[in-house]
Amino acid sequence: MRSFTLTTVADVAAALEAGRRGGRFIAGGTTLVDLMRHHVEQPEALVDITALPLRGIAFTGEGSLRIGALATMADTAAHPDVRDRFPVVAQALERSASAQLRHMATIGGNILQRTRCAYFRDVSASCNKRVPGTGCSAVDGINRGHAILGTSEHCIATHASDVCVAFAALEAIVRLHGPDGERAVRFSDFLLPPGDTPEREYDLRSGELVTAVEIPAYPPDLQSGYLKVRDRQSYEFALTSAAVALHIPDGVIRTAKIAVGGVGTVPWRLPGVEQALIGRRAEPTVWADAASRAADGAQLLPQNGFKADLLVRTVERQLRIVGGGL
Repeated sequence: MRSFTLTTVADVAAALEAGRRGGRFIAGGTTLVDLMRHHVEQPEALVDITALPLRGIAFTGEGSLRIGALATMADTAAHPDVRDRFPVVAQALERSASAQLRHMATIGGNILQRTRCAYFRDVSASCNKRVPGTGCSAVDGINRGHAILGTSEHCIATHASDVCVAFAALEAIVRLHGPDGERAVRFSDFLLPPGDTPEREYDLRSGELVTAVEIPAYPPDLQSGYLKVRDRQSYEFALTSAAVALHIPDGVIRTAKIAVGGVGTVPWRLPGVEQALIGRRAEPTVWADAASRAADGAQLLPQNGFKADLLVRTVERQLRIVGGGL
């Protein structure tokens, strides 16, 4: 690891000034420090933001749930408002990482984490996300765990976060504060698929700080949950996952929000599945019919082709669980 300077700040204004001078924000450090150790990232200046007042979790006057960027994964998962109103978020967090990491890692850091692709983390390999224009070793390499949705010829790396899948399904908003003031970005627009610029991963401007993630208001009886399929049950990334939120008054599906993970370059919304559910009665044949669309548009490689069928079955199972049919 190369030498760097570390500045500690106590308020947002000081953080933004340090960021304006080129400092990289760090809180739990569970991703950035690893990348620094592997020489993937070598920032010259770090800005410790752990003292900023961004840990609160509370409902706003408009009924949305605001989660401070420095709230830890563990504290967010344990918060009674999260567990009661949005169990999909709590479940996604509890199925992430180890208990030790969940007590260190923050919500803001989680949504900014970089891919776990082995070729990205191996500085001797070709990776367009790390060094644009060098190629993608995963395309012709070991790609069993790589993406089948949202890929491009330049990158097929999956997005590793679980809770981002839940945030994508719930159409969360990312709150940002930067040199030009505050702004809000829809979660679906904040994380960027690779396209021709795989090195651009977020809609994050120079010097901007993530301050909160906000889940919009939903009916109090919204049903939700997160299902993660992986090679082992302990501390493993998803092969497929599904975040499902349904509102089913009087047995009729009025709201359906679905996103999947482990298969996309970003958490992947499934509008075709959602549209196939709206207005229909909650029953087994409906779940199966809607889920059959889950892998539409998938681009398969020889080693990860199994994910298409696994994704369909994952979505169907979670629809049945959340919808009360299993």
